[in-house]
Amino acid sequence: MSRPFALRLLAPFVMALALSACDQLGIETPAQTSARQESEGKAVGGACRHAGRALEDCYKSSPKMSKAAIYAGWRDMDTYMRENKIDVVQTLEAMERTEEKRRGVEAEAPAEAAADAEEKPAAKGKQS
Repeated sequence: MSRPFALRLLAPFVMALALSACDQLGIETPAQTSARQESEGKAVGGACRHAGRALEDCYKSSPKMSKAAIYAGWRDMDTYMRENKIDVVQTLEAMERTEEKRRGVEAEAPAEAAADAEEKPAAKGKQS
């Protein structure tokens, strides 16, 4: 047996051994990629439900995610929240909007009271 023949015979075994560790290199298989995307979609759906967002808003905010995965995560979180009596957590944006509305109502209340006070004496003056 000559040396080149032995190398040609061993080369496929060495290549197979070297390529068998591809998962350690960070190369994802299609099955791993789809499983990762599915779990990310479920996480997005669960977060949307926990934040009190509607499914349609969740779909719009994550257009690249699978709608089925988002729905599955939303549904799982909904069941979990109902079973454990967990309230919706308001996002910072929602809390800021609520605070602005509250400030607006407080600012309008004194203005309305002052306008009502001005109208009452005028109405009394007309009656006399």
